[in-house]
Amino acid sequence: MHDETDPVSSGWLSGWLPSWCPTSMSLLKSTEAKILACIQNELWSRFVTLQSQEKIWTLTVTHRANKTSAQPVPSRTPLVMLHGFGGGVGLWVRNLDPLCRSRSVHAFDLLGFGRSSRPRFPSDPVLAEDQSVTAIEEWRQAMGLERMILLGHSLGGYLATSYAVRHPERVSHLILVDPWGFPERPEAGEPETPGSGSGSGSSVVKRQGPPRWVKMVASLVSLFNPLAVIRAAGPWGPVLVHRFRPDFKRKFEDLFDDDTMTDYIYHCNAQSPSGEVGFKALSQSLGWAKRPMLPRVTQLSPTLPVSLVYGAQSWVDFNTGERVKQLRPGSFTQTVVIEGASHHVYADQPEDFNRTVEKICSSVD
Repeated sequence: MHDETDPVSSGWLSGWLPSWCPTSMSLLKSTEAKILACIQNELWSRFVTLQSQEKIWTLTVTHRANKTSAQPVPSRTPLVMLHGFGGGVGLWVRNLDPLCRSRSVHAFDLLGFGRSSRPRFPSDPVLAEDQSVTAIEEWRQAMGLERMILLGHSLGGYLATSYAVRHPERVSHLILVDPWGFPERPEAGEPETPGSGSGSGSSVVKRQGPPRWVKMVASLVSLFNPLAVIRAAGPWGPVLVHRFRPDFKRKFEDLFDDDTMTDYIYHCNAQSPSGEVGFKALSQSLGWAKRPMLPRVTQLSPTLPVSLVYGAQSWVDFNTGERVKQLRPGSFTQTVVIEGASHHVYADQPEDFNRTVEKICSSVD
């Protein structure tokens, strides 16, 4: 499906997309396969079909020793990981092996992203959010998971929270990693730092503004689909990704000495737009959510433990975690700030991140 606000994948230009952009699902598949070849444990990858007949690309990783051990492995609550905007399962390559040692780990491409189905999303934010959350629930049902530890990064954190509000009986612990879309947009004249809260009753830490690529994407949200520039650039699209996101190459340079990770980001996002249309419906200028999640955290079950994990150098303000805690008096809510990490905490400081998540998971069972 194509969206009318995308200058490349709408109208007569849509026929140019396959030849104009040096990408395809086949190239995405092969690039992802190179990344997943780094996984040392038992990996099962497949499409999971939803009731809607949409397909969700899914990875399940289990510890290799669990397959050969003569002793039965205790059943533990599985960990389910939701990536952020423009991402995919390949970005968890540093985390899947360490986190599967004590329990099975599931990661999937959100509806409209990566290798999952790319349906049309409505422009209404309530309906767009509902479509994504419904897909998560249908995925859970298809997987036969009774309960899960649900971890979401950035946009994935927003959707994970919405899911936990709607299906509290299915979530044992909610882990939000640099979650997007929580605070309400400041009034005119107040500084706009996406991710910052009002800070009532808590110390306010001055944050750096969003990086250049975030500002660029934010400015495009109001005009076109957020990643339209990648498709509009055609054969120069990969160059744009390499230029604006060189950090992805650096984050994984010990695994790949070439452009594998930036190529993966490109192929994830140069396809026909879908998830980004849904994201546009959810967001407004400078990355604020039209329906902020912070006022809605009071709808979470008071018995649901919530952990918020932030990067100390992220443009998302970790003071929001303190606001969540204030809004849930008497409920377990903790904030963990990982030094030396930016927005992509899981890749910037993977050892600290994995240790933190494993400790949280161990508290569940």
